[in-house]
Amino acid sequence: MAPNDIDLSRPSAARVYDYYLGGAHNFAVDRKMAQQAIAMWPDLPLIMQANRAFLRRAVRHCVSAGVRQFLDLGSGIPTAGNVHEVARAAAADARVVYVDIDPVAVAHSRSILGDDRQTTVVHADLRHPDQLLTRPEVTSLLDWNQPVAVMMVAVLHFVPDDDNPAKTITDYRNALAPGSFLVMSHATHEGRPQQADEHQDLYRRTPTPMTMRSRAEVTAFFDGFDLVDPGVVYLPLWRPESPDEVDEHPERFTGLAAVGRKP
Repeated sequence: MAPNDIDLSRPSAARVYDYYLGGAHNFAVDRKMAQQAIAMWPDLPLIMQANRAFLRRAVRHCVSAGVRQFLDLGSGIPTAGNVHEVARAAAADARVVYVDIDPVAVAHSRSILGDDRQTTVVHADLRHPDQLLTRPEVTSLLDWNQPVAVMMVAVLHFVPDDDNPAKTITDYRNALAPGSFLVMSHATHEGRPQQADEHQDLYRRTPTPMTMRSRAEVTAFFDGFDLVDPGVVYLPLWRPESPDEVDEHPERFTGLAAVGRKP
């Protein structure tokens, strides 16, 4: 059930994403939009699943580098394969703060996580790090004197250029201790420009229109970070765990992925 004050007449990006992943935390309006998108672009569920697979690989990389703290911005609904499950499978003491602007996603997240003391869910706008990073529910779990992995997975393309996403990332970077990571995936028009344009048109119907960006633009977001090999690449090409994960045409996934480390 959705909270009483939520407008369910418009689809939500978080709930549409949940539908693509096969989740149950979505409504008829979200399913209708997702089905329209899939009709135009049948690869969409595969793209979203590749994005989630990248998230899992990136989390495991951060844990292997010693990180035990994660700030997942634009986290959506933490269904199967989420950050805290993957991190704690590798390090039982990992702590995760989930952040989302969608109150329905936050409500569902709180229901799913229950009284898990190593996670919390914050209803906040990632575009205001000065407000977010000092909130008690954040500082009670995350120690900013120790490395933190900031996750911006499939979220920054919902921040328009007018909101200056580069400055937002700089503000997060300045708050991080050395050895912290920035994990990012981002929609791009490169590879499949016609489908990308149609997809952007569809998202203009939601409260969160999409801004796809080029590889050069995504690379620029990592200013001040050392890019982890292989750099900014299509989703399946970021450290695949088996050859089966690499599609013959990785450009068809139209999503870029990268991880950077703060020196």
